[in-house]
Amino acid sequence: MDKRVEKKKLDLSSRYQALTQDLQWDTSYQSMDKVFPYARYEGIRINDWSQWQDPFKMTLDVWWRQQSEKDRRLYAVLDAFAQNNGQIGVSDARYVNAVKLVLQAFAPMKYALHRSLAHSARNLPGDAARIAAQIQATEQLRHSQLTVHAASVYNKYFNGMHAAPRWHEQAWYLAPVKSFADDIASAGPFELMVAISFGFETLLSDTLYVPFMSAAAHNGDLSMVPAGFSSQSDVTRHKQAGTAMVKFLLQQDSLNIATVQRWVDKWFWRSFRLMPLVAMLQDYMVPKRVGSWKESWNTFVEAPINALFAELAPYGLKKPAGWQAACAAKDHLSHQSWNAFYGYGHAIAFHTWVPGNDELAWLDSKYPNSFDRWYRPRLTHYAQLEAAGKRFHNHALPMQCQVCQQPMMFTEPGDGRWISYRETRHEEESFHFCSDQCQTIFSNEPDKYVQAQLASHTILHSNSNDTTEDALQASIAALGVVIGRDNGEFHGSEDDTNFTEWGGGQDMKEAQL
Repeated sequence: MDKRVEKKKLDLSSRYQALTQDLQWDTSYQSMDKVFPYARYEGIRINDWSQWQDPFKMTLDVWWRQQSEKDRRLYAVLDAFAQNNGQIGVSDARYVNAVKLVLQAFAPMKYALHRSLAHSARNLPGDAARIAAQIQATEQLRHSQLTVHAASVYNKYFNGMHAAPRWHEQAWYLAPVKSFADDIASAGPFELMVAISFGFETLLSDTLYVPFMSAAAHNGDLSMVPAGFSSQSDVTRHKQAGTAMVKFLLQQDSLNIATVQRWVDKWFWRSFRLMPLVAMLQDYMVPKRVGSWKESWNTFVEAPINALFAELAPYGLKKPAGWQAACAAKDHLSHQSWNAFYGYGHAIAFHTWVPGNDELAWLDSKYPNSFDRWYRPRLTHYAQLEAAGKRFHNHALPMQCQVCQQPMMFTEPGDGRWISYRETRHEEESFHFCSDQCQTIFSNEPDKYVQAQLASHTILHSNSNDTTEDALQASIAALGVVIGRDNGEFHGSEDDTNFTEWGGGQDMKEAQL
């Protein structure tokens, strides 16, 4: 009897080869240019797609197995947290406002990035690149869902979470995040990959996820921590794929270098302009702090980027044009952002407050070169007004940058006295910017950014018969935000009162004892 011959199981490299290069072919009944209409849209030249491979050689069977295992562990923790009323075990109800901000800003942004990566997965001619983009698109969708699921336990008990996707689309203070996602969605497939996998994930995403996971754990939030860890393991692969894509583009043709450099300059700065939300979350919104935004910047951005661009220098790539300005801003970013949000506290969908004396002392210890000089006097003044029953409110509408759509709240690099302000005339119309970098981005693509709809302009036009303060409040109320309940001063709010009545924070206090 003949022995049955069994086929040897393929190893990882062979399975990856079969999934990518072995499936690659040139079409005959339709031209490749028609099948991939955006491949030449950006002027990128690719000579040999077979030279690009996913650094992890991820195949779909391995990916599904890994994700299912992570989900089993994650949802067991989420269920245990909800079953044990974990929402009253966090350090302080103020912490929940950090969850609100993540839910409003970054969960919808992740969903938008999922859609953009799916577009790139359809339009990149290389099979390996398409598979990598497809996997990343699915993971971005998963990350968005994880954040929503992790925050759902808080939504049952706290205000300000009931319409987060709508607020992301329409609220003025979330316009920078939506603008970032829309800008990526309207890019070509190569720029899109550089923007997400290199510009955001490689250069700056660690400052969003890693410190927040540490802060969440430190504040007793065992819902967001496993969701963040589950996402971060994917982000690590995204970063490697982003670096591999940039190297591939630079190696394929020397004419690609100038285009890739412009994209790196642009998307580093566009990603950096999301960081004010992250910085104030870390320095002001978590009651029990692990480290400062400045320390996170030094650890997760400054040191890694110096090493990364030393590695990329032989390929002809330089550090982003806004690098020095971004490093100079690390002493100021969180304070300027919190000051703006505190002033507009009646026109957002979460609570704000003045830090206590011990928190002011902590901020001074972390920012010895800037806090006492520029920011403590302002916060002390706000506390005095609040004690007198005259809480400060900014009654005007913020002027927004035409590109990043952040309020004009940033000071000139190296000089905390003056607001940074730039202006450009284009086709007999004036446009305003918060920095040299945003002005440069506009100058490179003016026809794209003249179309940007600024929320502050829209609010004024829609409520032209009201005062600016009435227009601002009317605009936020029209989104379903209950003014005074979902926003405003935290102390004395419904969230604050309920948390106290529930005996909230006792688990953290007992653990400390």
